[in-house]
Amino acid sequence: MSETKGTTAKVRFAAITFDCADPAEMGRFYAAVLDLPILWSSERTVALGHEGQQPFLAFTLVENYRPPSWPDDELPKQAHLELGVDDLDTAQAEIIALGAREAPLQAGPHRWRVLLDPAGHPFCINIAV
Repeated sequence: MSETKGTTAKVRFAAITFDCADPAEMGRFYAAVLDLPILWSSERTVALGHEGQQPFLAFTLVENYRPPSWPDDELPKQAHLELGVDDLDTAQAEIIALGAREAPLQAGPHRWRVLLDPAGHPFCINIAV
């Protein structure tokens, strides 16, 4: 295994930002799912997290946004979140009640579930290890 060396500049993981059509809706959804406060918001962007801590989660307005068509490759997903849970069935039901929907493809439903957030981004809930 080769050894990797970081940069000489201090670089840290600051945020994950998702494109969407409605940042306020996405902010409300993920704030409820992850029990995170809204750090700041504008018409174009909403950020979630804890003051002074990184990384934070953000959602930004993209005009004419088109959601991923996953599992179809027409407009594939570019990234997705993995969220650890203690109980798949309970977590899935609660997250769907908050505005998610179940994805059409479930490759390993005994171990993880694929859900779609309100903007259509796939994300997984899985048994935390």
